[in-house]
Amino acid sequence: MSSHDAVLDTAPDPAAPADRRRWIALAIVMTAAFMDLVDVTIVNIAIPSIEHDLGASFGAIQWITAGYALAFAAGLITGGRLGDIYGRRRLFLVGITGFTIASALCGFAAGPEMLVASRLLQGAMAAMMVPQVLAIIHVTFPAHERGKVFGMFGAIVGLGAVSGPLLGALLTQWNLFGLEWRPIFLINLPVGVAGVILGRKFIAESRAEKALRLDLVGVALVTTGLLMLVYPLTRGRELDWPLWGHLCMAASPLVFAVFVAYEKRKTRKDGSPLVELSLFRVKSFAAGIAVQLTFGVVLGIFFLVWTLYMQIGLGWSPLKAGLTGVPFSIAVSLAAGLSVQKLVPRFGRKVLQAGALTMAAGLLLYIWEAGRYGTDIQSWQMIAPLVIMGLGMGLIVAPLTDAVLSDVPREHAGSASGLINTTGQMGNALGLGLVSVVFFGVIDEKPLTSQGAVGRAFADAFQGSLWWVVAVLAVIFAVMFALPARPKQHLEGADASGEGVGAGTEEQELVLTR
Repeated sequence: MSSHDAVLDTAPDPAAPADRRRWIALAIVMTAAFMDLVDVTIVNIAIPSIEHDLGASFGAIQWITAGYALAFAAGLITGGRLGDIYGRRRLFLVGITGFTIASALCGFAAGPEMLVASRLLQGAMAAMMVPQVLAIIHVTFPAHERGKVFGMFGAIVGLGAVSGPLLGALLTQWNLFGLEWRPIFLINLPVGVAGVILGRKFIAESRAEKALRLDLVGVALVTTGLLMLVYPLTRGRELDWPLWGHLCMAASPLVFAVFVAYEKRKTRKDGSPLVELSLFRVKSFAAGIAVQLTFGVVLGIFFLVWTLYMQIGLGWSPLKAGLTGVPFSIAVSLAAGLSVQKLVPRFGRKVLQAGALTMAAGLLLYIWEAGRYGTDIQSWQMIAPLVIMGLGMGLIVAPLTDAVLSDVPREHAGSASGLINTTGQMGNALGLGLVSVVFFGVIDEKPLTSQGAVGRAFADAFQGSLWWVVAVLAVIFAVMFALPARPKQHLEGADASGEGVGAGTEEQELVLTR
């Protein structure tokens, strides 16, 4: 997992003051990152339209989102390592080409099975593309420019968080050329083609001088363990919870145990494991990984059930649902900027814990409102709980990586940040799988004899799911006590020393803002 441990690059320095091509390269990789981020957030809002048009089951709907997250999580480490070995420009171009092709396959999907398979391919290609974005920025710009560049990158991330759901709502609502939800994927085609053409011309090649070998066995083991856990959760409800599903879930910890044993052997053999296990001896890092995993579960559950609640339970249009989420996205962006610049330097770990409590308070208010107003609830009544939740989330997502990396040895910071990203995506996939239990499990117990009954059932399931999310946030709050009281600020110092930690930090913000 040490894909960024060695960052001595063989490329010439393209960031000389006279070389203005680096700004074109920056625009290209930022556009690709924006496309990936929007493609994740844009899908949630279109899910009811996809379900209606393709006749997709709720299990297939879960896989349209969980499949992407799972493929992205499984491929992140591999993508970063391949970029170090074979060249970041080359892997970026492979990733954006594959992502564009997968987007076309999604847009022209003839059925739910084809859409799920195309989303898996899209997630795998994003995992090839996204790790190269921050690495390319890191080797293209000198240390004194990176602060400004990463600030611009953060603004793009915030813009993607706000615009994704709204763009998805508009494209679905407009029903361009009678294509209904399909333009949310097809819009990637002209952007991707332009990225490939311009990327070949303007992005300089770079690779790590001492890149380690790719641990294919480790990749296979960790992916198998994840599939054995997530697949039965996602499909179990539809198949009436078969015995093989329970056996797979019970056996998944054994696969992870084999993975750990293999990684120890791999470390002793050639020093190139997929995961640097020594990191888990650092208490703050181990606790931070636990926070990251469980926070990913929170996000995976909430965003899917929220979309289903508004569009199927309440019968709202995609545009109305998308506009309802705008205050939440704005609140996340504002709190994220404030937490890093002003609050964490002064209050340290307490900011993250305040974020968990604030987010839980917003959820409790949302539960109360959903119960109080039932299916008559209006968008304006959701503003208060969504803003409170958004502020809480912003206080967590931006400073979390620095808190987790605070006590990690500098030489392992790249590995650690990559593992943080991967763990967050794993948690997201797990949360999406758990929707079968915490949301659809409630709906299955209720007779859906009329639209009113459907609305009441979805409202009850939504409230029940939020109680689960509140419980997970309580666990997160407790685990945060193991984080350093005063997290170190890695971003600029790491960049200056060429360790690549800043890239990991910003990539974490990119992934979590999804």
